[in-house]
Amino acid sequence: GTIISESGQSYTWLENAHEFRLTPWNNDPVTDLKGEAFYLKDEESGRFWSPAPLPCRGRSPYITRHGFGYSVFEHSEDGIYSEMTVFADIEHPVKYILLKLRNQSGRQRRITATGYVEWVLGDHRAKNLMQIITELDEGSGAILARNSYSSEFVNRVAFFDADGTNKAITTDRTEFIGRNGTMNNPDGLNRVRLSGKTGAVLDPCGVIQVVINLGEEEEYEIIFRLGAGKNMQHALDIIQAGAGSEAAQQALGKVHQYWQKALGAVQIKTPDAALNMLANGWLNYQTLASRIWARSGFYQSGGAFGFRDQLQDVLSLMHSKPALVKSQILLCASRQFKEGDVQHWWHPPTGRGVRTTCSDDYLWLPFVTSAYVTTTEDKEILDEQVFFLEGRLLNVGEDSYYDLPVKSILSAGLYEHCVKSIEHALKFGVHGLPFIGSGDWNDGMDKVGNEGKGESVWLAFFLYDVLMRFAEIAMLKNDEAFSIKCKEEAEKLRLNINKEAWDGEWYRRAYFDNGTPLGSHENEECKIDSIAQSWSVLSKAGDAERIGTAMQSADKHLVRKEEGLIQLFNPPFNKSDLNPGYIKGYVPGVRENGGQYTHAAIWLVMAFAEQGNRKRTWDLLQMINPINRGNTENKIAVYKTEPYVIAADVYAEEKHKGRGGWTWYTGSAGWMYQLIINSFIGLKREGNTLNFSPCIPEEWEKFEVSYRFGNSIYHIQFSQSKSEIEKKMKLSVDGMTVENETIPLVDDGKDHEVKIELFTV
Repeated sequence: GTIISESGQSYTWLENAHEFRLTPWNNDPVTDLKGEAFYLKDEESGRFWSPAPLPCRGRSPYITRHGFGYSVFEHSEDGIYSEMTVFADIEHPVKYILLKLRNQSGRQRRITATGYVEWVLGDHRAKNLMQIITELDEGSGAILARNSYSSEFVNRVAFFDADGTNKAITTDRTEFIGRNGTMNNPDGLNRVRLSGKTGAVLDPCGVIQVVINLGEEEEYEIIFRLGAGKNMQHALDIIQAGAGSEAAQQALGKVHQYWQKALGAVQIKTPDAALNMLANGWLNYQTLASRIWARSGFYQSGGAFGFRDQLQDVLSLMHSKPALVKSQILLCASRQFKEGDVQHWWHPPTGRGVRTTCSDDYLWLPFVTSAYVTTTEDKEILDEQVFFLEGRLLNVGEDSYYDLPVKSILSAGLYEHCVKSIEHALKFGVHGLPFIGSGDWNDGMDKVGNEGKGESVWLAFFLYDVLMRFAEIAMLKNDEAFSIKCKEEAEKLRLNINKEAWDGEWYRRAYFDNGTPLGSHENEECKIDSIAQSWSVLSKAGDAERIGTAMQSADKHLVRKEEGLIQLFNPPFNKSDLNPGYIKGYVPGVRENGGQYTHAAIWLVMAFAEQGNRKRTWDLLQMINPINRGNTENKIAVYKTEPYVIAADVYAEEKHKGRGGWTWYTGSAGWMYQLIINSFIGLKREGNTLNFSPCIPEEWEKFEVSYRFGNSIYHIQFSQSKSEIEKKMKLSVDGMTVENETIPLVDDGKDHEVKIELFTV
């Protein structure tokens, strides 16, 4: 995988973006990544520049285009037009850099193209550089690099390669950059020829320089490749298979093909172009590419799987990638300890990770399993046998430890794993609410109940939802006793929530170990928290007469119309004596500490949709759509980050209000997709049926949805009008009226025409 910025700077990894880095990730929010670079040099004048804005910016402007699975950089300098296309192969561990040159100067030119990579071959460069050995493969002319001392990289062989015969190389970084040189003026570009040096005990890099003679209007394509094999033979096979222009074009074609299919399962055509653009590609691209595969972004190079994180992410892939949802559920079940708790996160491939007293993560297993079984009607997944983990229990007063647990000899069906999760959660404090432990969904509240007595109101709502969903799954397994138990425990919870968690105008958020409430009018800071209000509606556990008041309170105290954001809670933690945990370490109004934590903002909008509040749902959905934050020059100057993907945070802090932070690697992408498709458009699939309960603006006269089911496409046209009749919907499939307002789905390889008339009183 690879991450690339608009300046053309990138870092590349294999399998795990943290543990298996080929080139370095720099945790520097001010400067760009610096581990890979490309240069063009005019051999007549000696001038050089980069085909992308960094590291060596030319004199004329650049055009950067990011697409699904690729980025393109266009530039013209001194009569040399260049187009650099960067993408990773969908099937093989190789990244392509296609550099097309065209001589528009009206005379013969001699140009050199130079590619440079810094080797890491591990997690951090400083730790590994003394162990890296480089060599030249005489057959292909590729640079090979190995790190036999790395437990992860032990047999693996990385390579950097370019097509063409007129090449020079070095693997000595000091030679290329220079003793006190910089990336934008490397010493090696002022030399006549690179030395060809390889071996051990170098400051290791890979540099390949290709010489090109270009006639008038002549075009030439140089292809650089960066990748790694499981061993030497595998690396040489990849190098050989990827050589030549045809192989690169085929690989790029497969990238386009893959993403077209992956993102095309549901397409919407509404009167709002910004909504269409987000829902028809970028949200699920962000979820699949950044969250599921890379587990990395520009601001965080994670590499690990979060138990609840990637489980939530796959909820948005239910229509396009149900097989991936299934495999993620089973993968997560395999990270459950035999006692019922789970690894909060773990690093593939070995599975080293943390065991914690976090109180919600294991519950996402039954939550997502229930959603998957209901949507796909794949009941067989419940019988899939999965092994447990074994590791030492946490000591008294210990919140977490990091270790490599062992695979237990005990296994059970996925259903039993889910039951174990639920039973592990049925532990309640003095208010009859579940223990918050070292944090619930909000990890930053890690000191609210770390002594084992604090309780979470949000978790009570969430647990209620899980219990009610799983009661139905238990019946599919004919486990009536557990189904009854789920319903009984849920009812107890519902009564306790409404007896102990209501604050007068909204629901409280939690109780500290000492019984002090949090998210209450009694508090100086964090008087009202968004997720307790939204989940009172989403879980259906809130009191029918109170949820309206709770949502109005959230709207009044947390929605900041001028800044266009929805705060997680208000006021932020700052000077009061309350110590909820590390959340207090954030600047007030930034990230979880009273900024917009987009994940939670989306839940609030979903709750308005659940209530059928069309106007508020649409107003807030437009407010949090990032494309609307970048549709004028002034707005993007405030927002300052990519408007086509979701940002985890929007700051409410006075000096930076309205500024986005932490784009790409955020679970809010998958939830935003669910908000648009499931809550707003109202699409729900259950097995071989599709039904709709939209919560769209009354002024929309029509919109369309295209839905792919297997090899069939359903073209669904909606029209909306006012009517005196009580019926809310009239539906026809292929010209035949359907009475029960449900679309039957048939995978017959044909296109089907569906017309839905919506009536509003």
